[in-house]
Amino acid sequence: MPVRAALSTGRGLLYVVFAATAWGTAGAAAALLYGRSGLGPLALTFWRAAGGCLLLLVARALRPAPAPVRPEPRRRRLVRVLATGAGLTLFQAAYFCAVRSTGLAVATVVTLGSGPVLIALAARVLMGERLGRGGTLAVAGALLGLAVLVLGGGGTEVRPLGVLLALLSAAGYAAITLLTRWFGRTGTAGDPLDTSLWAFAICAVVLLPAAWAEGITPHTADLGRTLLLLGYLASVPTAAAYGLYFAGAAVLRAATVSVIALIEPVSAAAIAVLLLGERLTAATVLGTVILLAAVTGLGLEEARSAAVRRRAAPATG
Repeated sequence: MPVRAALSTGRGLLYVVFAATAWGTAGAAAALLYGRSGLGPLALTFWRAAGGCLLLLVARALRPAPAPVRPEPRRRRLVRVLATGAGLTLFQAAYFCAVRSTGLAVATVVTLGSGPVLIALAARVLMGERLGRGGTLAVAGALLGLAVLVLGGGGTEVRPLGVLLALLSAAGYAAITLLTRWFGRTGTAGDPLDTSLWAFAICAVVLLPAAWAEGITPHTADLGRTLLLLGYLASVPTAAAYGLYFAGAAVLRAATVSVIALIEPVSAAAIAVLLLGERLTAATVLGTVILLAAVTGLGLEEARSAAVRRRAAPATG
């Protein structure tokens, strides 16, 4: 039986870049919802997951029949789906709780800053993936740019509980990134749409009791605006972004994926300046330039490594 062709490295990079950019808009949507909808972090995460799952179900029903893929043992598929869903639930819920506990700046820099470090170390130990000198410099540059971008404005307050929650979020993010890459290397990463659908279904089911206890229904005079924001949150930065993220993460090195995902605070900062009226500071500009330069460098390094692997494949085959 023919097997679906693997996604190219270039397209995988574009997919992860789009996902990270879309995730940056989720922060703005969540900030607007926190202020006026009456929803807490767990309820908001529940609606994001439930709405994303519903949209992915519709997309799955409407899309053409996918190309055949290599069969995956049922037990292996069950482990992959459950582990991805658990990691996604931890990642999303812990991050929103960290934002409420210690603020957006600290939660972002701890979650996104520790994520690449955890992923690079685990990928080296578990999968033998080497960053090389250029990759290591790119990771260091990206973390520096993130710190300047997010913390450069000052006025931040660090709370231990919030930091712990952010580290838990980073662990969940690292787990789903490494898992996707692990199965991608074996050719059994699964269909990205199905992976996203099941992951969000698990997330919604797990969070439903806590969201219910927190207050699952919006309390606002502007229900239409709240529903519009929830619809956007469930569609672009959730259903679309995660489907593309899982596709790209299956063909790229895990550390590369984690660093490219640092584009998220760049897009969030751009939205804050352009749409929410926040002031453009020197730290915003400097951090953005450093971070984008590091991401670009790592993307070029990934493309170069992929070209080397393609040239070496006939000789080793």
